[in-house]
Amino acid sequence: MAGERILALKIDVDTRRGMEAGVPALLAALSAASVRATFFLSFGPDNSGKAVYRLLRNPRFLAKMVRTNAPGLYGWRTALYGTLLPAPMIAAAFPELCREIEAQGHEVEFHAWDHRTWQDALPRKEEGWIREWFDRGLAAYRDCLGHAPRAFAAPAWLLTERAVAVLSEYPWEYLSCTRAPVPFVLAGTGKLEVPSDLPCLEESGGAKGAGAVLSALSTGGIHVLPAHAEAEGGIWGDALAEILRGAAELGYRIVPLSGIAAALRDRKLPERPFRLSLLPGRGSPCAV
Repeated sequence: MAGERILALKIDVDTRRGMEAGVPALLAALSAASVRATFFLSFGPDNSGKAVYRLLRNPRFLAKMVRTNAPGLYGWRTALYGTLLPAPMIAAAFPELCREIEAQGHEVEFHAWDHRTWQDALPRKEEGWIREWFDRGLAAYRDCLGHAPRAFAAPAWLLTERAVAVLSEYPWEYLSCTRAPVPFVLAGTGKLEVPSDLPCLEESGGAKGAGAVLSALSTGGIHVLPAHAEAEGGIWGDALAEILRGAAELGYRIVPLSGIAAALRDRKLPERPFRLSLLPGRGSPCAV
């Protein structure tokens, strides 16, 4: 893989604001750069305000929110959704925008039904809850787009053994659920895992984080850059543009995630289980 230079852009949409404001901004930016990306959409309720309970329990998460200027990224209304304000639907409320993403040549895949609850409570959830979560989210996906998704990306890169057992019941073409350094086959699923190996801007300096990402790209290879509609589709849009320009100058071919999955399909990859690891700049452990 070292001689190749392939970069995929994985864009997660976690909130109502990210869908309503961040996605249109990103579509314009990607069109200007002639780049195609893969959008992983959250379809169900935006319960972002419930993160306040996690702030009280996890000092690292609080520090991350302060360091990344969470109010600037997400807005104050988002901070109240699911607590003082009702939790609005995310992508399910914007079926025309979901279809517009595809119409512009990008991919739309499945990220979440209730992102916040998966992120905060998955380790306590049984298989029945997880299965209902998938079924509700996939039904909303089909209602919006008229077909089934090909891939799943776990919210917050969080997995449990029960979650892996349930997600293996669905016919995904590939997964993008971890922050591992290289692709592998996720044990228990038989599915190709295409991980986000590069750092998020929120982990590498925010608006000033493009340099760290480009440094990681300097040696070539196959890479996935994780982005968020709330961030790169908002106050960090200039940093994303800098990364895309720099990657092109480094000779990278920028493709949707399915392009990497297709390139790896005939390769012999190791099969292994995930493990959890606390990565630099993260508030809680991720699957790797």
